Amino acid sequence: MARALLRITTRCCSPLYSPSSLPSRLRSHGLPPTLRFPSLSFSASAASTSSHGPSSGDGGKEEEEDDKGKYENYLGMSDDELMAQCDMGTFKSSGPGGQHRNKRESAVRLRHHPTGIVAQAVEDRSQHKNRSSALSRLRTLIALKVRRPINLDDYIPPVELLQILPLKSTIRSKDVGNQIGPNNIKFSPGMQALLDLLFAVEGSVSEAAKILGLSTGALSRLILSDDSLRAAANELRASKVFLQIRV
Repeated sequence: MARALLRITTRCCSPLYSPSSLPSRLRSHGLPPTLRFPSLSFSASAASTSSHGPSSGDGGKEEEEDDKGKYENYLGMSDDELMAQCDMGTFKSSGPGGQHRNKRESAVRLRHHPTGIVAQAVEDRSQHKNRSSALSRLRTLIALKVRRPINLDDYIPPVELLQILPLKSTIRSKDVGNQIGPNNIKFSPGMQALLDLLFAVEGSVSEAAKILGLSTGALSRLILSDDSLRAAANELRASKVFLQIRV
């Protein structure tokens, strides 16, 4: 049993990282760096990461969704629809930027009711621009934090996941179009779908790669292409092993 747990830990817990990001003295020894989360101007609280879907302030609605087996597609909503689910607060930001930056409450904080996720933007003097930035960060946080259940027996990768896969994927047809990168606004839905799959296969990159028609190395490079995706994947894989050991 002890050996089995050790094998699980070794397989799932090794963090994904880019060797080029390491100092030369560490690169030569092959030591992984400490997991560092990207520095983004947002925070999250009470975000759902379980396989039971996002939490909701309305318990009756959550039970109804569980009964139907349906989950809200937050990333498929328009900006207006997503904003309708949020509380927006404004405040004066602190820090560098001069006195003009703090004359008005231009900073924006959004709280998404169904998930409890909070995103904010403070960097612009325009409240309208900060609102747009906060909404974009909210979409990214939803993709990173909200997991949706997958039935692997009849799983078909959604088109938003296919769009972010490398062209070498054997399940990616030509009509999907060019590969979407991290700088594209459509990358978040694909990132969420990829993390959902990793959650379903208990953090195994090799198993996910087989399902997606890729080599393990190719899928690892895709995960490493975005710092937020890499951090979320490492956190997910580590938490999966922790749960297995506790059981």
